[in-house]
Amino acid sequence: MENPQAPHVLMLPFPAVGHIKPMLMLGKLLCQAGLSVTLLNTDQNHNNILNPIDQSSFYSRYPGFQFKSLAVGLPPEHLRTGPVVAELLYWITSACSTKFKEYLMVEENEKGQPEPVTCIIADGIMSFTIDIAEEFHIPVITFRTYNSTSTWVYFHLHQLLQNGEIPVQRDEDMDQQITSIPGLETILRRRDLPPFCKLDSTDHLLQFYMGQTSKMKRASALILNTFEELEGPIVSHLHSIFPTVYTIGPLHGLLQSHINHNAPPSDSSETSVRPQDRTCIRWLDSQPSKSVVYVSFGSVVVLTQDQLLEFWHGLVNSGSPFLWVIRPGLVLAENNVAETPSELTIATNERGCIVGWGPQEEVLAHRAVGGFLSHSGWNSTLESIWAGMPMICWPQIADQWINSRCVGEMWRTGLDMKDTCDRSTVEKMVRGLMEDKNEEIRKSTAIYSSMARNSVAKGGSSYHSMSKLIEDIKSIQ
Repeated sequence: MENPQAPHVLMLPFPAVGHIKPMLMLGKLLCQAGLSVTLLNTDQNHNNILNPIDQSSFYSRYPGFQFKSLAVGLPPEHLRTGPVVAELLYWITSACSTKFKEYLMVEENEKGQPEPVTCIIADGIMSFTIDIAEEFHIPVITFRTYNSTSTWVYFHLHQLLQNGEIPVQRDEDMDQQITSIPGLETILRRRDLPPFCKLDSTDHLLQFYMGQTSKMKRASALILNTFEELEGPIVSHLHSIFPTVYTIGPLHGLLQSHINHNAPPSDSSETSVRPQDRTCIRWLDSQPSKSVVYVSFGSVVVLTQDQLLEFWHGLVNSGSPFLWVIRPGLVLAENNVAETPSELTIATNERGCIVGWGPQEEVLAHRAVGGFLSHSGWNSTLESIWAGMPMICWPQIADQWINSRCVGEMWRTGLDMKDTCDRSTVEKMVRGLMEDKNEEIRKSTAIYSSMARNSVAKGGSSYHSMSKLIEDIKSIQ
């Protein structure tokens, strides 16, 4: 590496696309600032990240960056979607923690090398790193790839359980307010809590998240991919747990900011672990301004065949052109899958475009796109806010339920469609969003988009927070 005296940051993301992407973007920013960075992934994700990257170009821009892997990959046939996510979480805490400790032992034994690990930035649900790093006297900064509101809710899971607000029973009023979380007493309803809060109190997912969140408190600081103007009051609450909180989002916007005036533009394919089909951009070029509804449910959510057809009918019946990302594995394999009705095929050929994966940031910025039907993953939500794109939210897992409530109630940047996806509701919501029936939403998205861009500009809140993170890492002795 070019600068042998540079602090060396070891980064460990959770092995899922939505977690790896912000970690990689943060690594680039640290590298631009002169730090050495090692991104440590499971072997399969390591290969998936490197495959689309022009490595010669990448390392010329980020000469202090390294990609390394832990040989803990699941068998290829073991999917990382849908019902097996709980199993995957527990697999990580056992297999991955062992390999991570072995990795640090090698680093420790090579102290004569120019770049021992200065600090570790670990995903918030990879908190086993804190136990291991303490043995090696290496400070850990936890990076929660959720927003601050979801993070704050997760810190109150134990209190919700103690106060009897979870588990939520199926026969209870789902619109009843949740009152045990300071700052959110008038915002969250029972239906807005993650699915594992609606199961038995001994559920493994609930116990897992409570355990991981509790361990996070022992980290030296907290990083969040958000910005003060969006979530300032909740960030203030998090300061009661972490004296230092770095709000450095939107990270993809920060990469385009003035952190390094001489840095070349970033390539979005470098943060994607799936090949991008760019034919959709040519299709968008042929569509009228703000006429297209963009549909993507991210990298983990799965649909039944019935849900797929309900969405499809609703989109077609709305009359709007649509760009739909239907990735491999999006639809659950089912026996006796019905053929696609001919009217859907004909309508899609006339005014639709379906791709396996696309350059989402570029799509959301395209002049032809006027709305985003999303699963409410945090990366997608933040990218939509950045682009000033109103949303329809259909959450399915984890923080997505809280994100969709934030979008629909706190920020008024979209519509919350949780708990249903029947074709009439899909049609009604798409029409409402695309036919400018929600003036408040469009005004609010424009305001927050401007705030997001100001936050990453020189002197902005996220720009300042990123600069402080860099300075603090450089000061570690």
